[in-house]
Amino acid sequence: MTVENGISLDARNLTRVYRRGSEEIRALDGVSLRIRRGEFVSFMGPSGSGKTTLVNLLGCLDNPSSGGLDLAGKTIFGNGKPLGERELTRIRREVFGYIFQNFYLIPTLTVRENVALPLAFYRKPGFEGEVERLLTMLGMEHRMNHLPSQISGGEMQRVAIARALVNRPEILLADEPTGNLDTKRSGEIGEILQQLNSSNGITIVMVTHNPGLGRLGGRMIEMRDGKAYEN
Repeated sequence: MTVENGISLDARNLTRVYRRGSEEIRALDGVSLRIRRGEFVSFMGPSGSGKTTLVNLLGCLDNPSSGGLDLAGKTIFGNGKPLGERELTRIRREVFGYIFQNFYLIPTLTVRENVALPLAFYRKPGFEGEVERLLTMLGMEHRMNHLPSQISGGEMQRVAIARALVNRPEILLADEPTGNLDTKRSGEIGEILQQLNSSNGITIVMVTHNPGLGRLGGRMIEMRDGKAYEN
């Protein structure tokens, strides 16, 4: 999907309501924003403020209770009914790369095999050597045949980043990508994300509690009580 008019994501009054018994929880409350192609946007705020809920909606991992979302000029939600699951799966696979706080590496697969896993489901032309290229770029070429149990937490996150990039996404979503790492490793992952944005032009949307990491982006948005505030 080619990004048109420089707009990657256009959210209009996104709202997400969960129900727990008779209680209604408004996790996201009427958020509207635009993220342009090539931006690095950081969402910050306390736990329960709606950060992850918003990023899950922007990344088509969840459906809003109301409101709309356009991706590269194409309506995903908010035009009567959402796209079908097959089309949403294609968009997740082709447009987005996802990085999470928990690395979600398969313990019985090597580093190389974990990174290559998305290619088993979807392979664009010219992907030969992509796994090795990414692992080398991330300084993990000497760990390709190791199992996750044989590498450090910072190295596991590098593997998760390589896996998120292997399908050459246009938009990288990072939900607390350094939440399980110490200060030094957090800084290293932050530098990698900044480099991917500045040198590779990848649009990055990140959730973080870390103010230093949040400042790496060109734009910081604060989340409070399901609403978004931008200075």
